[in-house]
Amino acid sequence: MSTTDTPGRDDRAFLGHPKGLGYLSFAEAFERFSYYGMQALLVLYMVKYLLLPGNFERVWGLGALQGMLGGLEGQPLASGIFGLYTSLVYLTPIAGGLIADRWLGRRRTVLAGAITMAVGHFLMAFEPAFLLALLCLIVGTGLFKGNIASQVGGLYGPEDNRRADAFQIFYLGINAGVIASPLIVGTLGEKVGWHWGFGAAGVGMLIGLAIYVAGQRHLPADPALARGARQRVKLTPAEWKQTFGLLALIPVLALAIIPNNQIFNAYLVWGDSSFNLMMGGTRLPTTWLVTLDAIVSVSFLAGVALFWRWWGKTRREPDELGKILIGSAFTTSGMLVLALAAATQGEGKIGLALPVLFHVLNSIGFAHIMPVTLALFARVAPAPLNATVIGLYYLAFSAGNWLVGRIGGLLSTMAPVQFWLLHAGIAAAAGAGFLLFRLLLWNRTNGKHLPQAAPAP
Repeated sequence: MSTTDTPGRDDRAFLGHPKGLGYLSFAEAFERFSYYGMQALLVLYMVKYLLLPGNFERVWGLGALQGMLGGLEGQPLASGIFGLYTSLVYLTPIAGGLIADRWLGRRRTVLAGAITMAVGHFLMAFEPAFLLALLCLIVGTGLFKGNIASQVGGLYGPEDNRRADAFQIFYLGINAGVIASPLIVGTLGEKVGWHWGFGAAGVGMLIGLAIYVAGQRHLPADPALARGARQRVKLTPAEWKQTFGLLALIPVLALAIIPNNQIFNAYLVWGDSSFNLMMGGTRLPTTWLVTLDAIVSVSFLAGVALFWRWWGKTRREPDELGKILIGSAFTTSGMLVLALAAATQGEGKIGLALPVLFHVLNSIGFAHIMPVTLALFARVAPAPLNATVIGLYYLAFSAGNWLVGRIGGLLSTMAPVQFWLLHAGIAAAAGAGFLLFRLLLWNRTNGKHLPQAAPAP
């Protein structure tokens, strides 16, 4: 089987990018369809069904897990399980990166992850195996996620400016999956049966696996080190500075993640009880709020990318940290809008005008933070440890999602206004952290001012 051995500028078959980007983006879109479809149902499934008396007792090991989480019950327990699950989902890519870099290579590691995730999604249809299903999803995502992102970066040479644009397209694929998943997985789960929704997520994962297998010859070849060479990795002093600079950014990014990812946890529970979801005499599924968020996110991912292309033709475009700081300001504003919605609720339901405004502001912030930071890590991380460092990038998501679960549990005891003001404060604190990073560490980390890592062989 032939492979793309070296990245280059000649391949522009997919929207001006290498054909491999198309296969990776569509494979990731269906993987995210399955992941976010299941995640959109997860907290509602637990609060409305699985954690109720008579169902709780049938789940293998759930009582022990409840004890580990401090004896929480109801919505706080659901939030705690959500936070623990999503935290581990983003912790395991570190091991996945090491496995790819040292033993299996990125391709076989991604394939193993996709198969394991498919098994996990289908196990979600069996109540006793709930925690086993979550474990399969945790392990599978760890093998899959960081390595497929690393393959996106591997399609381009070190001086190819299309890389950042490629990650914008990659995120568009992710959000396309997120748009479709609540409409299919969420609707089946809420309207037909929870297990129908989880089964649909498993089918989506199998489609993503098939696309990835079909595109093998268009993907970058695994670096030689990733195929099992055991010699000690040697980095230059400049590469060590780049690596440690990226690691210093992780705690700040973890704070930035909390407001956005609360959408899949406490926000859905709050919206389920507080939003006016009636349309034409029919109540819309609560999970469609995730579709709303994804539609807005896709629109602004594309809009932001086009805006900066237009801006850059006549003016100086901000660097990565400049865009991230802009994103932090928008995210903070979005959380303040939710606090305003809670403050003006009164006795009735909240109309969708303010929630839509929140999604707009939050999506502009997301477009300036998440794909930009991933592109930064892919650009700056030294080639010998590229997949491992991208795996470390997901430490921020692990820590952030664990905090999402713990903070989300406060919804049952804290007034909604204060709850969302807390999230606005967290977003503002992240912005302050990014600013300090820019002032103190940016010049030591930014690969544009240091010797670039050599492209992977």
